Amino acid sequence: MIEIDGSQGEGGGQVLRTALTLAAITGRPVRLCNVRAHRSSPGLKPQHLKAVEAVAAISGARVEGASLGSQTLCFEPQAIVPGRYRFDIGTAGSVSLVLQTLLLPLSFTRQDSHVVITGGTHVPWSPCYHYLAWHWLHYLKQAGFRTELVLDRAGYYPPGGGRISATISPPAPLSPLMLTERGTLKRIRGLAAVSNLDIGIAGRMRRRATQQLQHTDVVCDIASTTLDALSPGAFLLLLAEFEHSQACYYALGARGKPAEAVADEAVGQLQEFLATDGAIDEYLADQLVLPLALTPGVSELRTSRVTQHLVTNAEIVKRFLPVAIEISGDIGRPGQVGIHAT
Repeated sequence: MIEIDGSQGEGGGQVLRTALTLAAITGRPVRLCNVRAHRSSPGLKPQHLKAVEAVAAISGARVEGASLGSQTLCFEPQAIVPGRYRFDIGTAGSVSLVLQTLLLPLSFTRQDSHVVITGGTHVPWSPCYHYLAWHWLHYLKQAGFRTELVLDRAGYYPPGGGRISATISPPAPLSPLMLTERGTLKRIRGLAAVSNLDIGIAGRMRRRATQQLQHTDVVCDIASTTLDALSPGAFLLLLAEFEHSQACYYALGARGKPAEAVADEAVGQLQEFLATDGAIDEYLADQLVLPLALTPGVSELRTSRVTQHLVTNAEIVKRFLPVAIEISGDIGRPGQVGIHAT
């Protein structure tokens, strides 16, 4: 049994999710203590508990400590079984994080799986649905993983109620990624979306972002739309497309937060990225470590910012897999990630 101290490094939920994913794939049991020890409210929250339950469901795992607030968990997986699964977080907990925990294990089966997850699709502290669909899956498909993702309904904080549907297929032959130079900026795409709010708010986000990005001298194509949801919500997502890579950032609306402030937040993140030599954004670098550690060969990433999240995730991956992960660069500064998988 692999013993993992959840307080190490970043000390958040990613330690748990990465451990669950790799336990299921490798068949190795794991025991975690001090789960989410660095959070203001440590232990398992609804979205973390649902991730545990979901991976247990697809792998027939024996689990101890799977309860709200638990800081200790024992997880002993069996064989991964493809099929049709439905999971409801019951809150606005992130459906994206639950999906990311399930996707790789279900990829390594011989049949398609269909997964429906209900909860928050566009909520703080997690990649939103459109980040996954426009950006994360773009690179997973380049590596050979095959997943189709659909947004059935958006879900915002606090009620959640959003729903995504995923079809996860066995991968094509996997190949490593070389994302070290981004090249010239070609265009910026975006989406300004609202739910149960005046479409004019989306227009204001779009206009403000377009004005702020005029200095890039590239086409800035931001669409405005409405999305079905149970509650009001808004967001702006921006995707910068370069010759050899892309980067993605987004900002969420909130009660009392002007549309222009949402646009400024998203644009500000993108401008910070453009001021670096990163080929990919710091969030993607973290989220590619695990799939690329399962992809034979040598992958190289140039991230706009080395994060503690990235460093911690790499350490957990190395506990399960015979992989070398080298990260150069200081925390908070651009850096290089090398992943040598067998």
